[in-house]
Amino acid sequence: MKTRGAVLRQMGLPAPYAQSQPLRIEELELAPPGSGELLVKVLAAGLCHSDLSVIDGSRPRVMPMVLGHEACGEVLQCGPGAADFAPGDRLVFSFVPSCGHCSPCAEGRPALCEPGAAANTAGALLSGARHWSDSATALVHHHLGVSGFAHMTVVSARSAVKIGRDLPAEIAALFGCAVMTGVGAVVNTARVAAGESVAIFGLGGIGLAALLGAHASGAWPLVAVDVVPAKLELARALGASHTIDARNEAPVAGVRAATRGGAHHALESVGSEAVLAQAYAATRRGGTTVTAGLPHPQKMFSVPAVSLVAEERTVKGSYMGSAVPSRDLPRYIALYQAGRLPVDRLLTHRLRLDEINQGFDRLARGEAVRQVVLFD
Repeated sequence: MKTRGAVLRQMGLPAPYAQSQPLRIEELELAPPGSGELLVKVLAAGLCHSDLSVIDGSRPRVMPMVLGHEACGEVLQCGPGAADFAPGDRLVFSFVPSCGHCSPCAEGRPALCEPGAAANTAGALLSGARHWSDSATALVHHHLGVSGFAHMTVVSARSAVKIGRDLPAEIAALFGCAVMTGVGAVVNTARVAAGESVAIFGLGGIGLAALLGAHASGAWPLVAVDVVPAKLELARALGASHTIDARNEAPVAGVRAATRGGAHHALESVGSEAVLAQAYAATRRGGTTVTAGLPHPQKMFSVPAVSLVAEERTVKGSYMGSAVPSRDLPRYIALYQAGRLPVDRLLTHRLRLDEINQGFDRLARGEAVRQVVLFD
C-alpha cells in the first residue's frame, strides 16, 4: 500500500534544517503486517532529541530510515497472531519492542530486551522484517520499531500499548517517550520518595517530564537547571522550588546550596557527559545520580573513583524510564487524567508533516519543549 513519510537518507546535514532538508516527505510502499504485527494509522508524533541525534549524526543509525518514535495511532489491520488487538484500537507506541523471553524481559526489565535492542540497531521490526520501500523499490529502515513520522506504519504488537479513546492524540503521543522516559527515571530508576531532594539538569521534554514525576512524588526541594529562561519559568510553574540559569550561576554550587549539601537524586537528561559530571558533583553523599540522556557513543564520563566507596555514591542509567510499558503507561495516563501529571503543559507546538524540518530547527535551538506532528 502507498503512504507518505519523512525519510532521512543522510545524517549530518548542516542546520538550518529548513534549508538543508534532511527529512524529505516521500511516497513510500508499505508491506502489510506479518505475524504478530499491526498496521497502524498514525494520529500524532512528537519531535524528540533522540530523532535529532540521528539527524545530526551523534546517534548513528542505518540509512535510509523513516524517523519518529514517540507517537500514538489507531489499528487498521492485525496480522496473524496479534490477538490482543483489533481494528479501531487506540495505542501508544513503545520504542523498545519486548520479546518477553530473553533474560532482561524475564527479569521484568523489558526496556533492556536483547532481541528488541538488536532489531532497533538493525533498523528492523522485532521479527527482523522491514516493511518500507521507496519508489525505486529500495529498502527503507524502521526507526526504533515505530517510524512514527508517516501517515501509516507497521509495528510489532510488542511495540504497542492499548489506551482509551478519550485522550487527545497530541497528548497521548507524549506518553510514548517524554513521559515514559522522564517520569520513569524518577519513579522506577531513582525511586524518589516524598521529602527527598531532586535536581533536574536539562529541561527538554524528558527533563520536564521528570520534574512532573518528581513533583507528583513529593520531592523537596526540587531544583531545575537549564540555560533557557522560558524553560526555567515553565519549570517554576510546574512545581520547581528553585531554578538555576546555568549561564549566570554555577549549577553545582547552586544545587548544593538549595539542597543543603547536595541532592538526594540528580537527574541528567541533556545527553552531555559534561552535564552528567555536573549532576554527579551536585549529588550528596549516599545519593544517586541518574542519567537518561544519550551522548555520542564515543564520549566518556569519569568520576573520582574513591567517592563511590567513601561516599556510597550510585550512578544509574535509565533507558526508557526503566519502564514496563503495559504497566506504567496506564498509570501515568491515569495520573494525567486526575490532574496530578499535567503533561499537556509540555506541548508547545503543533505541526504539519511538511513543517518537520523547521520543527527540528526549533528543537535544536532550544525553543520548544515538545512539538507534535498531527496527521489527518
